[in-house]
Amino acid sequence: MKFFLTVLFIAILSAAGEHFFPWWVIGVVSFVVSLLAALRPGKAFLAGFLGVGIFWLIAALMQDVPNEHILSTRMAALFHLPNYGLFIAVTVFIGGLVGGLSAWAEAVIRKPLTPKGEPSI
Repeated sequence: MKFFLTVLFIAILSAAGEHFFPWWVIGVVSFVVSLLAALRPGKAFLAGFLGVGIFWLIAALMQDVPNEHILSTRMAALFHLPNYGLFIAVTVFIGGLVGGLSAWAEAVIRKPLTPKGEPSI
């Protein structure tokens, strides 16, 4: 349950953050939410990856479907990708990677700072 709430909070706060700040705020959001959730490094990475990936997928589809895939088709051609679906998949993967690595970094940094025998947070 804690894992799913972490994914949900990362997705929602990333959406809110990107509305007001640059795209890289997803890394800050993943880091902070992972700090509050105190997940292990593997689960933290997965939560950050899924949270940001789900958000970027929804955001990309909300902008891509109404314009009938015109921009994503042109961007796919620019990057020599065969179709717009692969372009969206690569975009989601890169966003998820940023979120996952920042959440993982928090978990790895927190681990040595937590005294042995004490719960992490």
